[in-house]
Amino acid sequence: MLITLLTIFILVPILEIYVLISAGKIIGILPTIGLIILTGIAGAYLLRTQGADVLGRINSALNEGELPTDELIDGAMIFCGGLTLLTPGFCTDIFGFAMLLPLTRPWLKKWIKRYFNRRAESGNIYIYRR
Repeated sequence: MLITLLTIFILVPILEIYVLISAGKIIGILPTIGLIILTGIAGAYLLRTQGADVLGRINSALNEGELPTDELIDGAMIFCGGLTLLTPGFCTDIFGFAMLLPLTRPWLKKWIKRYFNRRAESGNIYIYRR
């Protein structure tokens, strides 16, 4: 796990820098900076609207006495999507928008559920308590 995280924290910034430099050469520095700012604003707006919607659904499920598992997964995905949109770069923006948009989130949620179900069935999920 440590090596995976280390690889992500090294390779993703290198990829982002490469894409930003390439975009700056193709469309110019100011349009590139403008796009970065625009995606940040759009991400903040989506985070706010989608987050409020999920909080409402969580409250509704809890009021009905149900466990809001799908809503909690949506909430985690919206939070992660918002965080990635706040980081400058186009690659993380694509990932962030995929987690925030209601059209793509169900596909990602299905993949995440399948991943955790496989891990749980094989006994590879560990809970550490202190």
